Amino acid sequence: MVIKASCHCKATTFEVTEAPAAVTFCTCSFCSKRGSLWAYYSPAQFKLTSPAENVTVYEWGSKTVKHGFCAVCGCGTFTETPDWSTGEPDFDNPKISVNSRLFDDFDLDQIEVVVIDGKNLW
Repeated sequence: MVIKASCHCKATTFEVTEAPAAVTFCTCSFCSKRGSLWAYYSPAQFKLTSPAENVTVYEWGSKTVKHGFCAVCGCGTFTETPDWSTGEPDFDNPKISVNSRLFDDFDLDQIEVVVIDGKNLW
C-alpha cells in the first residue's frame, strides 16, 4: 500500500511503500519544536515525487542527519539519517524518517506513538 504525503503548499511531495506500525515523537530541542511524528523507512521504501530543489536541508551539530523541509512553505518533511538502533550511527544502513503528519488521507490516530527522550540522550 503506497502512502502519499505532501507539505502544506504541496510543493514537496513524497510517498512511502507501507503504513508505519508506530511513529516516534522525539523530545530533543529540534524535534519537539518541529512537532513531527517520525516514521522510519529504508531508502528503497521512500520516493520523493516532487523536484529535489523544492527541498532545503538543515544540518546541525555533528552534521550526521540531514533535516529536509519544503523550500516554499517551510514544513518539515523528511530526514536522511544513518541507523541509530545500536546507539551509534550506522552509515552502512541509512534510514529515511518521514514526518507522518504530512501523510495524505491517513488516520494517524490509529498508530502507536513511541516517545524517545532525545532531550536527555543527545
